[in-house]
Amino acid sequence: MMVVGIVAVCAVLLVLAFLVPRLSRHPERGTQRTLGLGSRAGGKAPGVLGRLFSKPFRSSSKAVGKSGSAGRRARGHMPF
Repeated sequence: MMVVGIVAVCAVLLVLAFLVPRLSRHPERGTQRTLGLGSRAGGKAPGVLGRLFSKPFRSSSKAVGKSGSAGRRARGHMPF
Protein backbone atom coordinates (compact mmCIF):
# COMPACT_ATOMS: atom_id res chain seq x y z
CA MET A 1 0.00 0.00 0.00
CA MET A 2 2.85 2.36 0.78
CA VAL A 3 4.43 1.68 -2.60
CA VAL A 4 1.25 2.72 -4.41
CA GLY A 5 1.11 5.91 -2.35
CA ILE A 6 4.72 6.82 -3.13
CA VAL A 7 4.20 6.14 -6.85
CA ALA A 8 1.12 8.38 -6.80
CA VAL A 9 2.99 11.17 -5.00
CA CYS A 10 5.87 10.92 -7.46
CA ALA A 11 3.49 11.09 -10.42
CA VAL A 12 1.69 14.13 -9.00
CA LEU A 13 5.00 15.87 -8.29
CA LEU A 14 6.29 15.09 -11.77
CA VAL A 15 3.24 16.68 -13.38
CA LEU A 16 3.22 19.60 -10.94
CA ALA A 17 6.93 20.26 -11.49
CA PHE A 18 6.40 20.22 -15.24
CA LEU A 19 3.43 22.60 -15.17
CA VAL A 20 4.45 25.01 -12.40
CA PRO A 21 8.12 24.46 -11.46
CA ARG A 22 8.34 27.08 -8.73
CA LEU A 23 5.18 25.98 -6.97
CA SER A 24 6.26 22.33 -6.96
CA ARG A 25 9.08 22.86 -4.47
CA HIS A 26 6.87 23.31 -1.42
CA PRO A 27 4.95 20.00 -1.82
CA GLU A 28 8.22 18.22 -2.64
CA ARG A 29 9.91 19.50 0.52
CA GLY A 30 6.86 18.68 2.63
CA THR A 31 6.81 15.13 1.33
CA GLN A 32 10.53 14.73 1.91
CA ARG A 33 10.18 16.12 5.43
CA THR A 34 7.43 13.61 6.21
CA LEU A 35 9.47 10.73 4.81
CA GLY A 36 12.47 11.96 6.79
CA LEU A 37 10.45 11.69 9.98
CA GLY A 38 9.62 8.08 9.13
CA SER A 39 13.24 7.34 8.35
CA ARG A 40 14.44 8.81 11.62
CA ALA A 41 11.78 6.92 13.57
CA GLY A 42 12.68 3.66 11.86
CA GLY A 43 16.37 4.29 12.42
CA LYS A 44 15.88 4.29 16.19
CA ALA A 45 15.41 0.53 16.17
CA PRO A 46 18.55 -1.27 17.34
CA GLY A 47 21.22 -2.50 14.96
CA VAL A 48 20.34 -3.99 11.62
CA LEU A 49 16.63 -3.48 12.21
CA GLY A 50 17.14 0.28 12.30
CA ARG A 51 18.72 0.29 8.86
CA LEU A 52 16.10 -2.13 7.58
CA PHE A 53 13.18 -0.05 8.86
CA SER A 54 14.53 3.30 7.64
CA LYS A 55 15.59 2.18 4.16
CA PRO A 56 12.12 2.35 2.50
CA PHE A 57 11.69 5.91 3.71
CA ARG A 58 15.13 6.96 2.47
CA SER A 59 14.62 5.44 -0.97
CA SER A 60 11.13 6.96 -1.21
CA SER A 61 12.50 10.38 -0.34
CA LYS A 62 15.14 9.97 -3.01
CA ALA A 63 12.45 9.00 -5.57
CA VAL A 64 10.36 12.06 -4.68
CA GLY A 65 13.36 14.32 -5.19
CA LYS A 66 14.25 12.74 -8.52
CA SER A 67 10.65 13.01 -9.71
CA GLY A 68 10.45 16.71 -8.95
CA SER A 69 13.80 17.48 -10.51
CA ALA A 70 12.95 15.44 -13.62
CA GLY A 71 9.77 17.45 -14.14
CA ARG A 72 11.60 20.74 -13.78
CA ARG A 73 14.40 19.53 -16.06
CA ALA A 74 11.89 18.44 -18.72
CA ARG A 75 10.18 21.81 -18.50
CA GLY A 76 13.53 23.48 -19.10
CA HIS A 77 13.98 21.54 -22.34
CA MET A 78 10.62 22.66 -23.78
CA PRO A 79 10.81 25.27 -26.54
CA PHE A 80 8.16 27.58 -25.02
